[in-house]
Order: sequence, then structure tokens, then C-alpha cells
Amino acid sequence: MKFMKLGSKPDSFQSEGDNARYVASDLATDVIVIIGDVKFYLHKFPLLSKSARLQKLITTTTSSSSNEDDQIHHHHEDEIEIADIPGGPASFEICAKFCYGMTVTLNAYNVVAARCAAEFLEMYETVEKGNLVYKIEVFLNSSILQSWKDSIIVLQTTRALSPYAEELKLTGRCLDSIASRASIDTSKVEWSYTYSKKKNLDNGLRKPQAVPRDWWVEDLCDLHIDLYKRAVATIEARGNVSADVIGEALHAYAIRRIPGFSKNSSVQITDFAKYRALADSIIELIPDEKRSVSSSFLTKLLRASIFLGCDEVTGLKNRVGERLDEANLGDVLLYDVELMHSLVEVFLKSRDPREDDLTAKASVAKLVDGYLAEKSRDSDSLPLQKFLSLADMVSSFPRQSHDGVYRAIDMFLKEHPEMNKSEKKRICRLMDCRKLSAEACAHAVQNERLPMRVVVQVLFFEQVRANNNGSSSTGNSTPEIIPASRSTNTTDQEDTECWDTEDIKALRGELASLRLAKNQQENNNNNKGKLMKGGGLGVSRVFSKLWSGKERSGEMMSSSGTSSPGSINDDSKSSSSTSKKH
Repeated sequence: MKFMKLGSKPDSFQSEGDNARYVASDLATDVIVIIGDVKFYLHKFPLLSKSARLQKLITTTTSSSSNEDDQIHHHHEDEIEIADIPGGPASFEICAKFCYGMTVTLNAYNVVAARCAAEFLEMYETVEKGNLVYKIEVFLNSSILQSWKDSIIVLQTTRALSPYAEELKLTGRCLDSIASRASIDTSKVEWSYTYSKKKNLDNGLRKPQAVPRDWWVEDLCDLHIDLYKRAVATIEARGNVSADVIGEALHAYAIRRIPGFSKNSSVQITDFAKYRALADSIIELIPDEKRSVSSSFLTKLLRASIFLGCDEVTGLKNRVGERLDEANLGDVLLYDVELMHSLVEVFLKSRDPREDDLTAKASVAKLVDGYLAEKSRDSDSLPLQKFLSLADMVSSFPRQSHDGVYRAIDMFLKEHPEMNKSEKKRICRLMDCRKLSAEACAHAVQNERLPMRVVVQVLFFEQVRANNNGSSSTGNSTPEIIPASRSTNTTDQEDTECWDTEDIKALRGELASLRLAKNQQENNNNNKGKLMKGGGLGVSRVFSKLWSGKERSGEMMSSSGTSSPGSINDDSKSSSSTSKKH
């Protein structure tokens, strides 16, 4: 930190209690200057020689008797009161010491207060050459404003000295100094700055680092939001800093200043109105460029804004929704279901119907699946209708796997054991059993929470998958007849009548035999055909028995007139292929 020493005489200011300051001298003091609740017992001559304002005040002040409580001096003294000097007693004392020629040290923390007080006391060159205003200006221009960190400290001090600092253009000069350095080519940055981000490592050894583009963002986090807004606006106005760096600056400031914005945040909420205004200011500062800030930053900022009760978050909601495919599950888990629903709506509206944005839709589907699974843990916050409403919004979105859908459904069923069979069937229609992984299938066939119909579907597709994997060389393909999970004619009672528990157990056992056969086949290629054909036919016989009840009830796929994510209805298959498999 830069500093400047003025004067050469020893500092002889002393205190009498908390509210009295005097100069230790053989000469009796002849003027009392009252600043706030502090009385300064001083001498007229040194003060009048450098301050035009004190000259006017002292010459127009009528004499008054000394204070009866004064235990130091008992002779006649003039008394003047200055209530509004900027910086209060501390800044006045700096000016008074300068008048006496005593040693005083100026630095980034007190220079603005001293400058404002000197201006207030009219300590100009016209009163005496080399006066305080001139000396402070030299110090500011040649030293303080040439220093990156000192300029930030000085700017921070100007807030408590408004409007004096504004009138003297001290605030603007600090902002210009900061903006000019933040906008400079990084190759010319030669001063120290705070940068705590992880550096790139090469084989465990730290490589020499070039100055990063956002080298300045952390140092500005110390500024109050009012000054921070002006600093960012001044930097932007110069046009040399890209929008993504401005976005990174806002992100760093939010982490430091907004309670709960980051997991490591130590900010305690004591004044909601204060932090509400702070969040609103950050939202206002976000550049218009879409990629200027990360999706994670937007989702966290929206979460904090809602928590703080910010009034106007519509624009922020739209920005989050438009980039919902980039969001992380952890960032949206604190959103309520209504907000998540509205974000998906924004995402859908923001998509160009002429573009088939499968990747983005797949990401949103995965996000919603995870969100529903986690929210289902709280049985009170997510009723069935809200679950279905949100899930239906992304039901048509592409997914490589329906494991996420299954997990969400299973979690919901687990937390809502009171659901009837009709409700269970309704929620299970969201899942396509053909798109479950082997691991999910293994879990589902043992899951007693699922309706029997769904278990049968899973077993069927698992058998088909194992059969096809084992006999692909024979040209066999997926059979046509598969139970319709969305059959509108099926009743809960029919489910329990048609899907016999013993048949299910037998099917599971034969499926296990089929897998065993596949493993043996891998070790003995000569027996491959026999093993797989035997297992496949056994399972087929069980399925024939299971489906026969539905055929008699007229609930085959061909007669139901409905299809589902868990069904296949391919009329192009040959009848010979059908008879071969079933």
C-alpha cells in the first residue's frame, strides 16, 4: 500500500478522556473547535495560516466564557462548532496536525476523508503555498490512482463521504483508474491481484501461468453493490472486456455476497431487504449476450432470488428456462414443482419447431427424471397429479434409456404406498419397458411395488432380449404380440386374474435358465444352438399361457386399439415369424 508522510514535528496531540483532544504545548490554547462530540483545544495562529474557512469562523465568533467543566484551561477561549465536516473528528485532526507541521501519514484508507476535509476547510494554495489540498492531489494522482488495489480501497471509502467525494470527482477518478486497468491487455498486467481459481498443472508441476482474462474479478468483490454496479458499468463502457468475463465477475460477486449462493457461503442473512436489492442489482447487470454467464450461475441466482423474495424474476426465469438443457440437477432441486413446470414450458417455447434439437431435449428429459425421483422422497410436496403433469411434458422427449423414468416411478410408489392399482397403472404408463437396462430390468422384476402387468412386460422384454442375444445367428427378431400397458379395457381385477403369481415365478426361473444357457454357450460354442433354443421355447410356453387369458378377454394389442411406450405394434412381421416365436 502506498503512503505519504507530511510534516516533521513530533505528534503532540493528546487526549483527556474520550471527548477531548489538545496539543501539549507551553503556550495556552486560545480556541476550542467542536467536531461532533469531540472538543479540540488548539491555537489560532497555525489554523488561521492555512484554513480560509477557519479564518472566517473564528473572526465572526463572539467570545464566550470557558466551559466550567474544563479542568485543563481556565482562561478565555473562542469556541466554534463544525457539525458537518466530512470524515468527522479523525479527518479534522489530520488537517489540524498538518497546520501545526506535525507528522501525519496519508494512505488509501484516509486520503479521501483528508481530501474532503481539506476542501471543506478551504486549505488552498491561495491561502498558503504547498497547502494540504495540493499535496493530497499530488499523492492521489502520482501514487494512489496508479495502484490497482489502492484504487479499489479508495473507491470503497468514497461511499461514506458522499456527496463530497462525488463533488470532488474522487469517485469517478477511482472508477476510471479501475476500469482502465481491468481493460488493459493482459500481457501488460504487472501488478499483484487476487486470483484463487485452480491453476492448470502439468505432471504435478505448476506451469508458468499467463495472466487470465478475468484476473480482476475477485478484487472487485470487496466493493459495496452500489459502487460495484458503477465499476462494472464503467468497465463495460470501455468496450475492451468481453461479456463472458463480465459474467464471470458477476458470478464471483454473487458467491461472495449472496447468502446461500454457494455451499461454502458464510454470509448470514440479517436484512432480507438488503440482499434482495443486491440480487436485483446482479440480475440487472447480466449482459444481454446469451452465453455471457453459465447456466449454473443463472439457476443458482434464480434460486437465491426466489428465496430472498425478489419481486421481478420473470426475465431471469426465461433465461434459465431457455437453457434448461444445460442445468445441473443439484441446482434445480430446491425449485418447487410449479417453478420447474414453468421452466420446462419456457424451454419448449424457446425451441425452434423447425429444428429437431434431440440432444437438448434428451438433457431436459434426464434432468426432469432426476428431479422427479428426488422430489418423490417428500410425499407432501409432490402429489400424483403434479408428478404426472411434469412427467407428461417431457414424455415425448428422446431418451437412450428409461432407467431414469423407472427410478422416478419407483421412488414415487415407495413414498406413496396408499396408491390404488388404477393410479399405479397410470403412472407406469410413462415408462417404456423396452428401454430399460439389464440392471433396471433385474430390479423391476423383483419390485413388488409395480403392478403385475408391468412386471410381466419387463420379464417378457428381458426374455426377448436374452433370446435374441443368444440366437441372433438364426435371424430371429422381436415378436409382435406384446401386452398393451395402456389398454383402456383392462381392469384391476383382470390384472390379478390373468397374471398368475405361479406363472410369474416360473417365468423368472426359466429366464434365469436362459441366462445360464447363454453363459454356457459362451464357454462352449458347439452347444450354442441347442441351449438357447431350449431356453427360448420354455419361456415361450409360459408366455403363451399368460397371454391366453388376455386373448380370451379380447385384450390383445390388435383389439385394444391403443399403444404405449412399453408396447410394440408392428403389422409388417410375417405370420411365419410369429408362429415360430410364440
